[in-house]
Amino acid sequence: MGTLEEWASALMGPSPLAILSAIIVAISLPLLLQYIFFRSSSATNLPSFLLVGPSGSGKTTLLTLFERGKHALTHTSQAPLSVEVSLPLSTTTGSSQYRSVNDPTLEVHKVFLLIDTPGHGKLRHHVTDNITKPQNLKGVIFVVDAASLSAESGLRECAEYLHDLLLLLQKRASLGKSSKTPGELPVLVAANKLDLFAALPAAMVKTRLEAEITKVRISRSKGLLDSGISMGDSENLEERDWLGEGGEGPFNFKQMEEFNIEVEVVGGNAASLGPEKPDVGRWWAWIGSKL
Repeated sequence: MGTLEEWASALMGPSPLAILSAIIVAISLPLLLQYIFFRSSSATNLPSFLLVGPSGSGKTTLLTLFERGKHALTHTSQAPLSVEVSLPLSTTTGSSQYRSVNDPTLEVHKVFLLIDTPGHGKLRHHVTDNITKPQNLKGVIFVVDAASLSAESGLRECAEYLHDLLLLLQKRASLGKSSKTPGELPVLVAANKLDLFAALPAAMVKTRLEAEITKVRISRSKGLLDSGISMGDSENLEERDWLGEGGEGPFNFKQMEEFNIEVEVVGGNAASLGPEKPDVGRWWAWIGSKL
């Protein structure tokens, strides 16, 4: 008992042991609280990126590569799949310029969720759900099979899907001007499978998609008018269902900047049939710039 009282007296008194104990507590307690706070916040609200695109474009292959560091056999997705992914050590985040290299939470900000969605037309409502009810969504990655765009059918399917996606984001951004819904959401058009002989280069992918989306939005607006909507509704057609700027000129991705939607087309390949390794460095860099 006397020993316990002596220890208590030593800790409470102005002794070197009491001073040392106070210093240790003062230093370790804030660090412990910071660690617990960032672990809990990152676990419940990680930033996320949405993978979308037609079936067979390589979304699931890309998700597997990002998660495991190597590609594996995949199958057509029937339901959304979320995985936790970490940026490579060589890739920096957009927020890292404001952080010290000694910041213990630096690596936490390199972790994100990657959400794969089915590409089949009847299952694309999962994309709408993730965009209209986002959980810390930082960007959308639209994966394109650059080889399939050489065929008219592949180009049309891809352009229609991208048109509908951008129109959804445009409406979301317009809603954000009058509500708490965030309006800004960047889009990466990942021109995949550039290692294939028939694949179009990224610049050609951009040009062909813009030209085909021009045709899609004209046919969509004509279909709405032919469906018998009233004259009053047709006056608001441009604002509600016309993608990009008004008028009958050609569409281009730059028009989406009016709605705080930045669209970039970047080439690469998530898998390689030959001795070459997958080329996804520029896609990693795009994701890092949004974190």
